[in-house]
Amino acid sequence: MNVPTRITDGPERQMLEYMLDHTRAELIDTVRGLSETESRRRLVPSMTTSIGLVKHAAFAERKWFQHILGGLPESECDGAMVGEDSFLVGDNETVADVIAEFERASNRARKIAANIDLDATRGHPAVGTVSLRWIYLLMIQEFARHAGHSDILREQTGATRRT
Repeated sequence: MNVPTRITDGPERQMLEYMLDHTRAELIDTVRGLSETESRRRLVPSMTTSIGLVKHAAFAERKWFQHILGGLPESECDGAMVGEDSFLVGDNETVADVIAEFERASNRARKIAANIDLDATRGHPAVGTVSLRWIYLLMIQEFARHAGHSDILREQTGATRRT
């Protein structure tokens, strides 16, 4: 796993940012080394695929950091703002393309959040008032959950390789 330098103690913001970067790296690592076909294989009844989970994570970065925290209109965000369809990957998109999209969205999220206080709040039309601290915790939870999903898909893919 390509984990950022391990941090186990420090100020709250440093710990939150570390854990978010850690879960970002874990999610990316679940698709590294998969073939294009393997990354798109549907092994569960839903639309969930390994590459689709990373694509969705890029959308989540844009939604929460660019649109909600940064206040950008969806039309000015640097990628598709398509909700549940965010799991869908175009035929012309590769694993490397989707990883790069997620990394770009993550880098922009870091820049937007850098000078915003953890207690600063923004409004979300469905959730209500949220703080940057809450957004960090939500993204950590979301990316960790999706990395777990993708780990299972990768394990299933590995099992089909051996048979």
